Amino acid sequence: MIPAKIIKPILYCLLLVLATSCVTSKEVSYLQDLKPNETIPLNSKFEAVVSPYDELRITVLGFGVEKELAEPFNPYGTTQGAASQNAFGYLVDVNGNIQFPILGRIHAQGLTRLQLQDTIKERLISGGHMNDPMVEVRFSNFRVFVLGTADGGKVLNINNERCTFLEALAMVGGLNKYTKRNRIAVMREVDGELETHFLDPRSTEVFNDPFFLLQQNDIIVTESFRRTYTQEGLNTSIMIVSTIASLISTVALVYSLIVSK
Repeated sequence: MIPAKIIKPILYCLLLVLATSCVTSKEVSYLQDLKPNETIPLNSKFEAVVSPYDELRITVLGFGVEKELAEPFNPYGTTQGAASQNAFGYLVDVNGNIQFPILGRIHAQGLTRLQLQDTIKERLISGGHMNDPMVEVRFSNFRVFVLGTADGGKVLNINNERCTFLEALAMVGGLNKYTKRNRIAVMREVDGELETHFLDPRSTEVFNDPFFLLQQNDIIVTESFRRTYTQEGLNTSIMIVSTIASLISTVALVYSLIVSK
């Protein structure tokens, strides 16, 4: 039989390795306090607003006799205008303005996409350029940046101009179990200053945070536990356990041979 003074230190080492490698479900599960059939109100009327340095794709269309009247307002052409303006869209300057053909300067900052559409349409009608134009405004740069993922970071291009915090996490493949759920930062420029909120996806309180609905150019930053909780640390721990197990087997074999003599 192997002496207790040999077994105890080995067992202590094994327990220590296993304890430092353990991550419980309470630390990683999403929306843990969500109740069955619970209704959580969301801001269904959320719309992104135009900010300086945004890129906008704007198309003006006319019908019937007004079809030709719309052409000067589409510098890249009406047929391939959408594709062209993806590359050359209207850049909102530092003062929140865009330079629009013929109409000149239009203040766009703070307006939603629909409000800017109405503003351009009103200017076209009031200026006598068109009687019934159709104006479409789209964001060309609705992007969300996620840092701290397994591959370093990702840029999410949002096509429908509406993205929630949880949707963004899903788009990057979710969070691994070594990510600190209470240290997920959403960073946003607000009135010329960078504002940061920490959102925790383990609680339904995440839905009440004003940063839950993301805006263009938001930055999500994740943080991992210390090294012993990382995958690298786990792999190292497994190697240590395997080494200790092999050592125990060797010691037991040698001891049994000595005793049998």
